[in-house]
Amino acid sequence: MAEKWDLYDFDRIKTGEVMERGGIIPPDRCRVVVHVCIFGSDGRMLIQQRQPFKDDWCDMWDVTVGGSSIAGETSRAAAERETMEEIGLAISLDGERPRFTVNFDNGFDDFWFVTRDVDISELKLQYEEVKAVKWAAKEEIIEMIESGGFIPYHKSLIDLLFVYSKQIGTFDNHLREVN
Repeated sequence: MAEKWDLYDFDRIKTGEVMERGGIIPPDRCRVVVHVCIFGSDGRMLIQQRQPFKDDWCDMWDVTVGGSSIAGETSRAAAERETMEEIGLAISLDGERPRFTVNFDNGFDDFWFVTRDVDISELKLQYEEVKAVKWAAKEEIIEMIESGGFIPYHKSLIDLLFVYSKQIGTFDNHLREVN
């Protein structure tokens, strides 16, 4: 059975419409995608290598987890589900919000953050999606982007992910004056 997605308007209001994965999203509709970035206490990010037989970005490295929200699911629930499905790690995002959302042509891409020291030998990787996982520093990820081994995100996005792994909001907290 094909995966189904809820559709939203540009104000992120659910329209009540549902479409099947692989269909063409109408130009005035959007869907929700989630990414979960897991950071260890040493500041490195857990990254995954996509399987070589995937349709998109095959054999390339990516942030910890990513996927589409399915019909009837919140962004939070999608992030928790995708993390369990792809790497076999149960997380709770109760009381959390996405650190930020990146808009793309047909959707909203919510970035969720988790700080946890994970023993990668204990993860159960989803064969259909994930070939391998490892911990990587920001500089290593940027080098991988430059060499073509990592999904070609803007390097400034990678910088932002690492900044937001330590804080939330748009202000540089250590430079902010308190009145």
